[in-house]
Amino acid sequence: MEILLQQIINGLVLGSMYALIALGYTMVYGIINLINFAHGEVLMVGALTSWTIIGLMKESMPGTPGWLILIIALIIACIVAATLNFVIEKVAYRPLRNSPKLAPLITAIGMSILLQTLAMIIWKPTNKAYPNLLSTTPIEVGGAVISPTQVMILSVTAFSLVVLMWLVNYTKLGRAMRATAENPRVAALMGIRPDMVISATFIIGAVLAAIAGVMYASNYGIAQHAMGFLPGLKAFTAAVFGGIGNLAGAVVGGILLGLIEAIGSGYIGSLTGGVLGSNYSDIFAFIVLIVMLTLRPSGLLGERVADRA
Repeated sequence: MEILLQQIINGLVLGSMYALIALGYTMVYGIINLINFAHGEVLMVGALTSWTIIGLMKESMPGTPGWLILIIALIIACIVAATLNFVIEKVAYRPLRNSPKLAPLITAIGMSILLQTLAMIIWKPTNKAYPNLLSTTPIEVGGAVISPTQVMILSVTAFSLVVLMWLVNYTKLGRAMRATAENPRVAALMGIRPDMVISATFIIGAVLAAIAGVMYASNYGIAQHAMGFLPGLKAFTAAVFGGIGNLAGAVVGGILLGLIEAIGSGYIGSLTGGVLGSNYSDIFAFIVLIVMLTLRPSGLLGERVADRA
């Protein structure tokens, strides 16, 4: 039971990060029916930016509390990621908005490779040890342990999700996003500026990706130029799993995928007689994707057009 509980905790932590990233995919898809495959690289830029800020602050302001350094680094990472995604939307996606669907897809993949290359030039192609700025004393929960960093990840994720749901459901911007998602032309006739709403959606998605990037680097203690590819791919799987274009589906899909991956990696060795180990945990995400696309292409919760913002 202790092993199962530990894997559930690990799965919730992992799934919460997938959920944050998946929300960025599903919001953009809900607005303009585009999969932003550069989203994982926005996560990577956020993580590496925070790593740079943490290093500068520790050098220039020794004695500053770790939690304060982390908050400042997170805020700056969100600003940089939001600016980057805003530029990406303006330069790479907006000119192709009315083009055949294949053109923006290829552009998104090209933008992903471009961002990885630029990050490799700026930060060098080496692994960076991401400092642990919080306490390392584990907290025991029913025989399992959870670190203060993991508690922070769950708390920040929960807070971010609450703020996002409030923004989408109870603010003027949220109403504009839902209207644009349902019918951009009619929304424009009602006085809504679709271009502004789409840019705001990219910015919100980038902020969520940056938060996930900082959480991801903090949890695994490492950051590098290719770190966003696999989490981005898994988060896309989570978005499809829950129902692409559905906010609640992205959250449910991300958490379930994290649980499946964590629990599966904990027991895959015994189930396969030692043939496969925990290092094969990545296969679960794509098994889920294949099964879901085969049995229920619309995802667990389906796609609700009116709520796709």
